[in-house]
Order: sequence, then structure tokens, then C-alpha cells
Amino acid sequence: MILYIANKNYSSWSLRPWVLMRELGISFQEKLFPFGGETAFETFSPSGKVPCLIDGETVVWDSLSIVEYLAEDFPGVWPADKQVRAWARSAAAEMHSGLTGLRMTCPMNCGVRVRIESIPNALVADLARLDKLWNDGFSRFGGPYLAGQEFTAVDAFFAPVAFRIQTYALELSERSLQYVDRLLALPSMQEWYFAALEEIWRDERHDEEIFQAGILLADLRRPQSEG
Repeated sequence: MILYIANKNYSSWSLRPWVLMRELGISFQEKLFPFGGETAFETFSPSGKVPCLIDGETVVWDSLSIVEYLAEDFPGVWPADKQVRAWARSAAAEMHSGLTGLRMTCPMNCGVRVRIESIPNALVADLARLDKLWNDGFSRFGGPYLAGQEFTAVDAFFAPVAFRIQTYALELSERSLQYVDRLLALPSMQEWYFAALEEIWRDERHDEEIFQAGILLADLRRPQSEG
């Protein structure tokens, strides 16, 4: 299988299936094409977006569709218990289609640190919902992951949120922040993060979003001059 992704520094959608496949030991070949590069995403993705999974003659685009495709062949993508699985799918779908205040105010940019001067109401509401959702999962299924003892697709869908919380120093409950630390410490997340720091590609549109979000405190990325 081939998984097409974009810049690890920016692409939250690419991270979801990537980290899931890494954590579950699902073999795949990574092909990364940066935003604004010479290769148009339309050459491999019907939607012109990433991620896109190609398995033989089968092409699967959209992160949620990729996860469901993998679930047909690989155990552990979703929880085995039907009720737990229903909760996990619902939580992942909510992240996939909602929490727009968090997305718009805090775009993923792994290699920088930003201070938000004025937190908009939409972000406040989304952080409250995130805290409630996560703690509901911990209370129901005992942790340390959202649906129990094992990392599953629902955790993969919230993996980009962990990077956002690190970048913007967002405030959550102690239990939620412990979960964020747990995600950030995963070997797959560490691999993604340090690869993101080494990227010398810059995408003007994505970086401009950072300056709209708040004050840039630090840029930990490898300088372009070293490329």
C-alpha cells in the first residue's frame, strides 16, 4: 500500500491514517509531496487532496474512508466491542466534521510555538467540548486511551489536536493534558514530529495562518538556508 501525504509540519489530515498505520504495524510506503510543490495532488488523488491511499488498483481518499478501508482487513483499527466501537466512531466523526473553532484558530504547525492573545468564543466552546468528550471516554472505558487500553482510530483522529495543544499551549483539564502528553510521547508521533522539524519546505498560506492566530514565540524548524 502507498499512502500519499503532504508536509508533516502542516498536514493534520495526513497524520491521522499515518499514525494509525504506524501504531498498528500496518506496512505501507509513504510518498510525501509538499503543498505548492511541482506535483499536483490531482495526479494521484481524485479529490486533489491528501491523504490518499492506493492499494493495488483501489484508490481511497479522505482520512475517514482510509480508516474504514483498513478496518476491513486489520484488527485493532476500531475497538472490538460493538458499543465501545460505536462511541469511538462517533467521537472520530465529530472530530472529522466539527470543532471548526479549534481548526480555524489553531491550524496545525508542529514546529512553531504561538501565544494566542485573545481566545475567540468558538475556540473556548470547542476546548470545553473536547475536554468533555475526552473525559467521557476515559470515564466509560478506563483509559489510558479514549476507547480503553489500546490505541485505536479514535486516538489517531485526535493526534493532530495534541500537536495543536503543544503549539498554542491550550488549556485543558489535567486528565486531558495527560492524554496529550501520552499521544506526543508515542514513537510514531515522535517520528512524525522530528521529521516535521527537519522539513525545509514552507507554505506561505499555512504560515500566514500562524501570524493571524497570535504572536510567534519560537520557530523550531530547520532553517531553509540549510536545505
